[in-house]
Amino acid sequence: MLMSGVNKYQGRRAVLTTMHRKEAAIAPPLQNKLRLKVEVNRGINTDVLGTFTREVAREKDMLATAIEKARIGMKHSRQSLGISSEGSFGPHPSIPFLGINRELIVFVDDERHIVVHELVTTEDTNFSSAAVSPDEDVSEFLRAAQFPDHAVVISPHESLDYRPTFKGIRERTVLHGLIRRCADASSDGKALLQTDMRANFNPTRMKMIATCADKLADRLRSECPECLEVGWGIVDIERGLPCDFCGEATKAVKFEIWGCVRCTCREKRFRLDGRSSSEQQHCDSCNP
Repeated sequence: MLMSGVNKYQGRRAVLTTMHRKEAAIAPPLQNKLRLKVEVNRGINTDVLGTFTREVAREKDMLATAIEKARIGMKHSRQSLGISSEGSFGPHPSIPFLGINRELIVFVDDERHIVVHELVTTEDTNFSSAAVSPDEDVSEFLRAAQFPDHAVVISPHESLDYRPTFKGIRERTVLHGLIRRCADASSDGKALLQTDMRANFNPTRMKMIATCADKLADRLRSECPECLEVGWGIVDIERGLPCDFCGEATKAVKFEIWGCVRCTCREKRFRLDGRSSSEQQHCDSCNP
């Protein structure tokens, strides 16, 4: 049972903590679906919680980091409602040569004493990196990275502190000079060329943040069937979808566990996409 359409945030204000202009993706769905006014707090250096370019390691997981970021902004702005977002990138768990992007957005409500979050996962990402020599042809990498609409980052491939690091590079005229400079600072004579995964330099990522924000807006209009608190949605998963060839359980999701962010109400549901079996290529029994 899903009770949707309620709106307990109309006319309210929430602070979004971001350095990377994520309001362009996050604010519209919350404003359109909830009539929630999203205000941006730019006076906070969120890079202290972690960077994609390795200068600062993220010490906590995505959810804990996002909550901490939201609370920092709430304290700074003296607001009881806070929003923040975190992303992660890496190889696909089943198809290693594919990249994967996870986007998470949290909504912290200290008046209701709840934290609501949504997560989206997609293979639609330009996430990539390569160690390159100063005279190497990088045109194929740049094409796949969707340069210059998407920016790149250049740093030494092997160094203690990854300095110098040049971010947000979109000009081909300076690209090769920066590659040479970083290669000269690297112990192996190579530069690390990476896609810039910061939201304001990566339109593909910004699109996924908007998708996640839209899901969050819907969740904030959905009530628990028992206690009527907002935020009813997926809280866990159960794996074990059977292989469509041998019938053995795979690591693919079989059930979604829906639940409340306040009470213990839970409900097991089949996958929303209706899949009842997994493709053979994802089965460990068929592919030992």
